[in-house]
Amino acid sequence: MILIAAILGSALTIGAYQLMDRNGGKTVKIEHISGTPVVGAAYTVNDEGEIIPLDFTEAAKQVMPAVVNIQSTIVQSQRNMRDQQIPDQFRDYFNDDFFRRFFGPEFRFEDPYSGEPRMRIGSGSGVIINPEGYIVTNNHVIDKADDVEVTLTDNRVFKAKVIGTDPSTDLALLQIKAKDLPSLPLVNSDNVEVGEWVLAVGNPFNLSSTVTAGIVSAKARNINILRDVTAIESFIQTDAAINPGNSGGALVNLQGGLVGINTAIASTTGVYAGYGFAVPSNIVSKVVEDLIKYGKVQRGYLGLMIRSVDGNLARELDLDVTEGVYVDSITVGSAAGEAGIKVGDVIQSVNGTETRTSSQLLEVIGQHRPGDKVELLVDRKGKEMEFSVTLRNQEGDTRLVEKEAAGVLDVLGIELEEIDQQTARKLEISGGLKVTRLSAGTLKRHTDMREGFIITKVDGKPTGSVEDFVKYLEKTEGGVMLEGVYEDYPGTYYYAFGL
Repeated sequence: MILIAAILGSALTIGAYQLMDRNGGKTVKIEHISGTPVVGAAYTVNDEGEIIPLDFTEAAKQVMPAVVNIQSTIVQSQRNMRDQQIPDQFRDYFNDDFFRRFFGPEFRFEDPYSGEPRMRIGSGSGVIINPEGYIVTNNHVIDKADDVEVTLTDNRVFKAKVIGTDPSTDLALLQIKAKDLPSLPLVNSDNVEVGEWVLAVGNPFNLSSTVTAGIVSAKARNINILRDVTAIESFIQTDAAINPGNSGGALVNLQGGLVGINTAIASTTGVYAGYGFAVPSNIVSKVVEDLIKYGKVQRGYLGLMIRSVDGNLARELDLDVTEGVYVDSITVGSAAGEAGIKVGDVIQSVNGTETRTSSQLLEVIGQHRPGDKVELLVDRKGKEMEFSVTLRNQEGDTRLVEKEAAGVLDVLGIELEEIDQQTARKLEISGGLKVTRLSAGTLKRHTDMREGFIITKVDGKPTGSVEDFVKYLEKTEGGVMLEGVYEDYPGTYYYAFGL
């Protein structure tokens, strides 16, 4: 006798939210699915009513066209590569002057085989969440990239614009100039169950459109991999095989809904060893909405130092509960503290959602903005109490802060300082601006300028102050020509670029 379990669940309900793009006033629609059925069977029924073994072909066909390959390029100068190998505490000592004292005044940190900057190329995955070309990926896939390129499953290639990033969740939002693209709707990750079938879709080891299957192994995992001080780690854990290159790819249910963004693996070898971790779609949804509407993630804070309660902590502190989030301390100007929360309280739920661990609490609070009110249920010495807390930002108020438009120096990727008169006399120039740092930006992408270049003229006009330089470029469009010198190289140098 063959036991057949039925597929239980409600009919699909499709919804969406529309966001106003902060730059163009254009409405952006992100689709959601709610009430998806939960598959609880090893068999299913096909269109002809026949009982067949459960497979993943339909979900894979639906999802693969919406998962893209992302290639990020970092242009790295020889000086920067050398600097990265010197410990911070010695960097001021082991400078150019130090080595020149031993190797002579003509010593240079240059590649003996090439004078060109080196390029580091990395690859990952991304998920199209909107037909107008919005793509979600991991921040670490495109972090510090000078160039981001997206390849679709039909082999079309696009340059991508970075709309915004959120290191605290390791998410980034890109956009490519394309329309009518296949996209994936986001599901409510709170409804995802441990034991539920999921598929991981991405480009491991540059093998495009790879699909693996597994189950949700656990939820609200904190594996301490994000280095941001405000990191939110509450990963969905899965045993679907995830490898390098899967980062930023899709974790989906069998209806093709986006459950999470694949982010990390637990491994001692650097390759799949049993478990992978994905950022839940509810966090993805919040980050995407903020980046589109405000250009910056709006994060609300309780203002508490917390830790998860377990049996040992409960015994040590004589607590009446063995699950929940213990309040260790309260920060100055704490939203929760002013609402009545005290050190020693154990937070049991937020807005009715259980918070058994600190990662669960961070996940729930991370879906809210400054000014939002949340209801906390806490255990205080065996007595349940409720508190209404109005969340605040890191500055301690309820304002929503939009990201400032990038300044012209940020766009160019340079830091400048005005040279002193002694240097000017030595170089026989009236004045100039020294490039003290080159980072990802227009100049690094389109010229071979090096740090130390002294700008003497812009479009043939002398420049001697950073303020005048910025003012001139802010009102300039089209091509720009920089003229200047290096302290250690003879001759005049020119660098042209477009604004």
